[in-house]
Amino acid sequence: MALTFHWFLPTAGDARTIVGGGHGAAASGTPRPLSLSYLTQTALAAEQNGFESMLIPTGRECEDAWLAGASLIDATERLKFLIALRPGQIGPTLSAQMATTFQKLSRNRLLINVVTGGEDSEQRAYGDFLTKEQRYARCAEFLDIVTSLWRGETVSLDGEHLRVENASLPRPPEVAPTVMFGGSSAPAGDVASRFADIYLTWGEPPAQAQKKIEWISTLAAERARRVSSGIRLHIITRGTSEEAWGVARTLLADISPEQVAKAQAGLARSASEGQRRMAELHGRGSAFTAGASERDFEIYPNLWSGVGLVRGGAGTALVGSHSEVADLVQEYAGAGFEHFILSGYPNLEETYHVGEGLIPELLRRGVAVANHDAPAARPERPVAAVD
Repeated sequence: MALTFHWFLPTAGDARTIVGGGHGAAASGTPRPLSLSYLTQTALAAEQNGFESMLIPTGRECEDAWLAGASLIDATERLKFLIALRPGQIGPTLSAQMATTFQKLSRNRLLINVVTGGEDSEQRAYGDFLTKEQRYARCAEFLDIVTSLWRGETVSLDGEHLRVENASLPRPPEVAPTVMFGGSSAPAGDVASRFADIYLTWGEPPAQAQKKIEWISTLAAERARRVSSGIRLHIITRGTSEEAWGVARTLLADISPEQVAKAQAGLARSASEGQRRMAELHGRGSAFTAGASERDFEIYPNLWSGVGLVRGGAGTALVGSHSEVADLVQEYAGAGFEHFILSGYPNLEETYHVGEGLIPELLRRGVAVANHDAPAARPERPVAAVD
C-alpha cells in the first residue's frame, strides 16, 4: 500500500505563527498578505515535492475554495485540488455541474472534501438554519443526487430537505471526483459509510484514530463497501529533534494566555464532536500559562496539541526529526491510514522540509509513497582479487 501525501492551501493566510480561528475560535496570528502569486508559489512547491493534492478549505475566514482552486489550474500540471464544499450552500445539481466543469478544465484533477458544517452560528450566517442532525440528513440526500448525476443518471428525488426533478448532466465527468468525508458523530458515520471514498479524521493519537476507522470500516462493510482512510495533521519536521521542537517553542511563545482563553471559549460552543475531541487532547487549554513549555503539549510521542490552543479544526502536529516523524507516520499507516493531509507554518517553507526530508526518509525505509520512485539500488563495488 503506497502512502499518499496531500498539502494545504492557506486561503485564510500563511504565517510564521499559528493562524488561529475557525469553529468558533477568534482569529489570531499575523498572516502574510494573500495574493494569487503567493498561492501559486505554494501550489507549485506542493507539486514539485510530489504531493497528490492540496486541500482548499471552506469557511468565513477563508477565500472561496472553488475560485481559489480554479485560479491555479493553468499554473500547475499534475497537482490535484481537494476542494471543501458544504452541502446546502449550493444546490446539488449545480454542485455536480461545477465539479464536472472543473474536471474537464483541470484534466480530472478534482477531489471533493464534503464538510457538513458543525457550527450553528456560521451556518446561519450563510442562511442555513437546520440543526446538526438535519444537516447530516440533507448531506446524505445531497451526495445521493450528486454521485448519481456523476454516474450519468437522471435523478428525481423528493427528500426531506432536497427536491430535484429529472436532473441530469448533458456531459457527465469522465472521472467522478473522489469524495472525502469527515465526522465523528453517529450521523457522520452513516453518511461516510454510504458515500465516502476516503474517510477523514483529525490527528488523534494512533490508537484513538484507529478506532474511528474501524468504526467506519464496519459500517461500510455492512453495505458491501470499502472506504479508505486519511488523517489531517500539521507538521514540523527537521533534521534533528531539537530543531523541530525549537520551532514548536517559537510558535508557542507567540501565543498569550488571553488568546488561548478567548479561542477556547469560542471552541467550547462548537457543536462538532470532532472539535470536542480535539479540545480534550490539551484539556481545553487549561494547562497553558505564560511559562508553558512546548513539551507540555506533547500528548503522544512526537504528536503535539499546541496548534489546537488557538486554531479550530485540525489541532495536532507531527513534531520531530525526519526519522522520528517517519516512525509516527508508519505507526499511523500500520493503524490503517493511507492518506495524510498535512500543513505547516508557513506552508510554503514547510512543504520543502517534508518533501526534501521526511519523504526521502520514508523511501529509504522501503515505504512506498505515491508520486515518488523508490531509491535506486546502489551497485555493489567489485572486490579486487588479491594474489
